[in-house]
Formats: sequence, structure tokens, C-alpha cells
Amino acid sequence: MANLKFQVEALRTLASPYRKGDKDESTFETIYYLLVDMKNLPENIPLDVNPREPKMSTNVARSLLAAVVEPETDFYINNRGIIIAAKALTFNSSDSEVTIDIGNQADENDKYLYGILDGGHTYTAIMQKRNEIPTGLRKYVRVEVITNVQNITRLSDARNTSAQVSDIALFNLDDKFEDIKSAISDQPYAGLIAYKDNENKPIHVSELLRLMYAFDIDKYPDDNAAPVQSYSNKAQVFKRYKQAFETPFYKSLFKQLPVLVQLYDIIEQELPKKYKEYKKAQGVANPRFGGVRGIETFNSPAKTEFLASDTKYSVSSGYIYPIFGAFRSLLKFDEQSETASWLFHPIEIWNEVGTSIVQNTFETYSNPQLAGKDKQLWLSNYRIVETQSLRKLLGRR
Repeated sequence: MANLKFQVEALRTLASPYRKGDKDESTFETIYYLLVDMKNLPENIPLDVNPREPKMSTNVARSLLAAVVEPETDFYINNRGIIIAAKALTFNSSDSEVTIDIGNQADENDKYLYGILDGGHTYTAIMQKRNEIPTGLRKYVRVEVITNVQNITRLSDARNTSAQVSDIALFNLDDKFEDIKSAISDQPYAGLIAYKDNENKPIHVSELLRLMYAFDIDKYPDDNAAPVQSYSNKAQVFKRYKQAFETPFYKSLFKQLPVLVQLYDIIEQELPKKYKEYKKAQGVANPRFGGVRGIETFNSPAKTEFLASDTKYSVSSGYIYPIFGAFRSLLKFDEQSETASWLFHPIEIWNEVGTSIVQNTFETYSNPQLAGKDKQLWLSNYRIVETQSLRKLLGRR
């Protein structure tokens, strides 16, 4: 566990207005607004959760560096400050010291959930230049700490959208999505994918990248770790894509995109039925799927995200991804032939153990944000699929 301890000039707390009266108050965010002397900021606050790596050679960065050392005292007013996602924050009022818990940074899940989410350039500029602040001058920076963030992807998108989307758009200009376009060229959703900034199409290419990340058996080959970031952190998904899109494995994974989309769609479509099946098996006469947190019931027929299949419910992806990612255990990659293949078609296994996986998911969590980022849930679902495939393989002998 990593803790950041430092003194603050002022602290204000904003608790979630939704927590009052909720039986699960611990699942709601709290925002802390801090005013901090630059010289009291801790060194080495992790930046991995940030979708951008600070680039200090730009004009904007050079202006930040200059602003840190200039004699004016309005930096904390003019600068947007630093945003930290954290597990918890405590405040010792006797010495005006905060302790911020940023999790276990050696664990990949915590590494990409906690740390500086926005303001990396500001933080880097302060670290590089604060020793040059004129003697006797105190300069301050605003720090916003958000604890118990339930959906780091949505928060990251909201605070970093323009830069992140531009990175993806630049990738498109360099024709680095051509393999994706080729793999889905004959699919009904091929013309619905947005690759450019502000493109008026319903599905962003990042949604396809998330599907592939959930089946990245090069990075997550077994049940020792889980691709939780496919749900919880789209910025990290794109970072991985930039690293791996030209590797033989990703070249083969592109070709499986139609299967991945088909699997995601059928889970999204049939999950309500599987939920009702397991509830009825437990003796519940009329299961209310629409009453579950994170489920919305439509008054008129709606469509699933990719294949536009009919559905009566909007299901949070926090429930879908730990189920979808379980079928990673069926994908194999032959390094000699550089081809990916399936032990069994994932939909075949979904038909056989889907009810068990849905039961495991909903009996573990009734909160989609907690379900989506829980490594142990991902791994237990993975093992259900893996066990079923082993049974079938043994049955062939």
C-alpha cells in the first residue's frame, strides 16, 4: 500500500449527494479540494492512470515551467490544478496534514486506478522548477482528490477527452486502423464505427479496442491476472494498442473481431434471460431483472450496441465485461503459424455455462462499477469457462 503524506494550506470536502440513505454508502465518491504549497507536494506521485505522458517540450509546457518560478502569486487561480484518483484520504487537522492512499502500485489494477488522472504537465512542471522559486515566495497549486471512483473510464474521458480522441484520430490518419477496418469490412456495423474526431457515428473505434484487450492472451495468458482495464480504463487500452497492434498476435486477433462482437452482442442480449433462469432455479417466482442496479428497462424495444439486436434492457458494461472476458480462456495462439483459434466457439460455451457465469456475477455484486473492476470476479468467471472447455476436451477422448 502506498500513502502520500503532505501538509495542505486548506481543505474542503464535497460528499456525494447520492449516498444519503443508500445502504451501500461506501460505494460513492467523495471529492476533496486542497490548496497546497508547491514545495510540499510529494515526489513520484504515479502518473500511469493518466492517458497522456507529460511532454514538456511544447509551448504550453514551457509556459507552465515559466509560471512556476515567476514572481506572480496567482498560479493557483489561473491553473486548473492536479486531479488525483485515490482509494481514501484522511486529514489530521492538528498539523494540517493529509494522507492519501493510492493503493498498491505494484498491482496492475491499482496502478491504473490510482494516481494523477489529470494535470500531469502541471505536476511535472512543479517538480522540475519548484527549487527555483524565489526565496521567501510561497506558491500554491490546487489539488483535487477524488476517492472511491466508481468508473475511472468515464472520469478519465471527461477530464482528458480532447487529447485522447486526438491521439486516436492521428492513428487513423496514419492508417493504423486498417487491419480493423479490413477485419470488419463485411460486418453490418462496419459503417457505424467512428475513427475521426467529432465523427457522427454511433460506435467509437475505442469500443473495438476494448473487446480485443479483453482477449489479449499475450498480455493475460492465464488466470493469474485479468484484463480489467478493458472495462475500467480505455486510455490504458489504447496505450496497449499502440504498443502491440503490429505484433503477430494482434494481427491474428484482428481477424477474430467479428466473433468478439458476436459474443458481446449475444451476452448483452441474453443476459436478462440467464439472470431469470438462475433466479427461478433458486425459487424466485418472478425475478425482476429491471430492478437490479445498473439495469434500465425500456418502454419500447431498443437495440444492442453493435449488432442492433432487439432488447428490452440497457445493461451496464460493468456486468457484461467480466462475463465477456471469461471466454478468453478459449482463445489460443500458435506462434509458428501466427494464427489465433478457438478451442470451442465461445457462443457454444456461453449456451452451456452462461447461466452459471451470470449467477456468479450477480451473486458477487449488485453494483456494476464494482463488478467491472473486480479482478477476482473476472478470474472466477474465467475458471468457469476454462473448466467447461476441459470437460469437453476430456469427453472427446
